[in-house]
Amino acid sequence: MFRAFVAALLVLSSVSTVWADDAPLRRLNTGDDSKGWEAVGRLELGGTGFCTGSLIAPNLVLTAAHCLFDPATKTRVDFGKIEFLAGLRNGRAEAYRRVKRVVIHPSYRYDGTISADRVRNDLALLELLRPIQNTTVIPFETGVDVRSGEQVGVVSYALDRAEAPSFQEACSVMHRQKGVVVMSCDVNFGSSGAPVFRIQDGQAEIVSIISAKAQLDGDQVALGAQLDGAVELLKTQLQSGVGVTQDFMPRIKGATSVSTRNAGGAKFVRP
Repeated sequence: MFRAFVAALLVLSSVSTVWADDAPLRRLNTGDDSKGWEAVGRLELGGTGFCTGSLIAPNLVLTAAHCLFDPATKTRVDFGKIEFLAGLRNGRAEAYRRVKRVVIHPSYRYDGTISADRVRNDLALLELLRPIQNTTVIPFETGVDVRSGEQVGVVSYALDRAEAPSFQEACSVMHRQKGVVVMSCDVNFGSSGAPVFRIQDGQAEIVSIISAKAQLDGDQVALGAQLDGAVELLKTQLQSGVGVTQDFMPRIKGATSVSTRNAGGAKFVRP
């Protein structure tokens, strides 16, 4: 029944609906605006597009697994060309890092179709070539057990807001079942991998990762993967040597402006 429910959701729409309790998107243009959110960054996918990722340890970035696949060939992208731009804002980032190793949720399958299984397992962990040891880029904690009716927030890059992150301080968890979270949050192409936050005692913790946008009863919604124990599983796999390792030392680029780069087509799940 739930599989049919998710399948019915997956109709892309250009219509954007604001729910009664939802906050509008706010672009984080300045250093003051971005303070505390610098660990959210843009993942450059070798010139083929971009996703959003978030630092959860000095050397670990959490994102959506489908970002690491080429939708045309359904094969993994060359992750040696992936670059994490922490806190990218108007052409400059707080840190620039290449990727050393990747691990994808063991139950994730990229086959070009969308199902509840694909959304719930749409998680990947990237080990950076060098940790980000920057006092302004503080990794986020992760949490579990996000509940229906709960208020959450999202920080993301997207096709229509690629040069600086946007923050939606409040949107609603509409439904949650079997690891899939349906939310009223405002997302667009490029928001894949964006962290969904719960604020507790003034601290933001990641409770879901954006996987897709969809439509429900004519309203645009976001679909996310609930974290549960997945992050610890991915960390354990890295510690056990699971994952694809870069065989050569990629060249580290300097802190150059990305405002002139061709962002390409932003990666996002399509039905």
